[in-house]
Amino acid sequence: MNARFVFVDEYLSGIYWDAKYATWDNFTGRPVDGYAANRIVGTRPLCAALARARQEAASLNFGLLLWDGYRPQRAVDSFLRWSQQPEDGRTKPRHYPNIDRADMFDKGYVAARSGHSRGSAVDLTLFHLATGERAAMGGDHDLMDAISHHGAEGITQVEARNRQCLSSIMEACGFGSCDCEWWHYTLEDEPYPDTYFDFPIT
Repeated sequence: MNARFVFVDEYLSGIYWDAKYATWDNFTGRPVDGYAANRIVGTRPLCAALARARQEAASLNFGLLLWDGYRPQRAVDSFLRWSQQPEDGRTKPRHYPNIDRADMFDKGYVAARSGHSRGSAVDLTLFHLATGERAAMGGDHDLMDAISHHGAEGITQVEARNRQCLSSIMEACGFGSCDCEWWHYTLEDEPYPDTYFDFPIT
């Protein structure tokens, strides 16, 4: 692995993870190119900021569950190829019910040049430390729909409060949010703002 990156779980204790793109449980419906292991990788500055976020979340009786961190450029390229293939309907109801797969890039849900590939973005949610249950957020990871936007209508007060809690935690620890994805945050002081890495996660 690139020496400027680390496995988040080795750098930071108390983090839970489920690397969705290493599994069949993602919008492509299969493991994605570049994800050979179910691990979360990030730059050292990203992990240091996540350590602060974990402490802040714990003070509110929450833990952090990570879905993605560093994303090889080859994975992003595979998303683009997938978006150009004919619709098979396997993942559409769960992940992009109201748009065509080809629209994911134009609508900002997937980027051809992703902050994830710079090692400075993370997809995550909260879970309750007392029970281990995920906090209700009003929509799951990679639900590419208006319901996933910050300030979305149609979610409950509890879900809105949990989203705001996650946002407050992350922003206090140096992250910026993404308007259309409540789970996506990017380190504001990126160490490699112009570099898109492509080493696989193994």
